[in-house]
Amino acid sequence: MEDFIKHKENYLQYLKVVKQASQHTLRNYELDLVIFQKFAAEFTKDENVPLKALNKRIMRGYLADLHAKLAKKRTVLRRLSSLRSFFKYLIKEGVLSENPIDEIESPKLEKNIPVFISYDQVERLFSQPDLTSYLGLRDRCIMELFYSSGLRMSELVGLSRPHIDLRNFTVRVMGKGRKERVLPITESAAGWISRYLKDPARFSDSKEHQAEKDPEALFLNKWGKRLTPRSIDRHFQEYLKGSGLVERITPHTIRHTIATHWLEKGMDLKTIQVLLGHSSLATTTIYTKVSSRLKKEVYEKAHPRAFLDQEPAS
Repeated sequence: MEDFIKHKENYLQYLKVVKQASQHTLRNYELDLVIFQKFAAEFTKDENVPLKALNKRIMRGYLADLHAKLAKKRTVLRRLSSLRSFFKYLIKEGVLSENPIDEIESPKLEKNIPVFISYDQVERLFSQPDLTSYLGLRDRCIMELFYSSGLRMSELVGLSRPHIDLRNFTVRVMGKGRKERVLPITESAAGWISRYLKDPARFSDSKEHQAEKDPEALFLNKWGKRLTPRSIDRHFQEYLKGSGLVERITPHTIRHTIATHWLEKGMDLKTIQVLLGHSSLATTTIYTKVSSRLKKEVYEKAHPRAFLDQEPAS
C-alpha cells in the first residue's frame, strides 16, 4: 500500500500545517489510519492494494472487524471519522472520485449524564494536597483553576505564564480546533496561582523536585519541565483515595462539576457554552438533565411530605 502510505503522510502534513492540528490529534489520526491500512492488507490479501480498490465491501469488513474485537463505540466512531476525513482529503486532491465510506453508518453514541460532585465534596478533595510541599501547592493550584474556569485538561497543561492575567483575573486558553478564548478566573484561583509562581522552591533543586527548566510553562513537573496530563491524572487518583470519596473523579469531573454548579446558581446556558468552549449549544444542554435530576433529589430529601405513604385527600 505504497500509495496509501504516501498520501497518509501528505494528509498528516496537511493537518499539521494547514489545519494546525495538535500533536495529540495527529497521533490519533496516524494510529487510526495505520490500523485500517493493516486491516485492508489482510482483508484483501494484498500488501499493495491501491487506494482506488478500497470499496464498500472492505469498509463493511473493517466495521465488522472493529465490532468483533469488542471496540468501544467511541473508538469505532473515531476510527471511522478519521477515515472519512482522510478520504474527503483524497477526493479534494483528485486522488479518489468518491468516498468509499459514505454509505457506512456510524454507531450512535448514548449521551451519558455527566458525573459531578457537590461543593462539600469539592472542598474535601481540594483539601488533600500538602501545602507545605511545593508540588502539593501546585496541585491545589491546578484544582482551583479547573474549578474556577471549567478548563479541559489539554487547555490547562498548555498554559504558559503569559496566558495568565492576575491583575484582570483572566486566563487565555487554546481550545479545540485551535480556538482561543479568554476566561475569567476567581480571586481565589488567582491568589493560589500567584502564591505558586512566587514560591522560591520553584527556582531551586530539592529532594522533591528540580528547579524550573521551562520558564514559559505555568505548571511544572518534578523535573522542572511542563506538566503532562498523565501526571495530573495520577495525582488526582492519589488525592481521591485520600479524600474517601467513592465516586470515580477525574480532572474532567471538575469541569462537569463547575458547569453544573453554574447552572444551579442561575447562569444561562449560552454563557456556560461560551465559558466551556462548546461549539454547539446542544452539547451544553446535557447539564440541564443533571440539574433536573439534582433538583429532584434535593426536593425528595428536603420536602417533609415527599416520602409519606398515605392516600391523597379526596
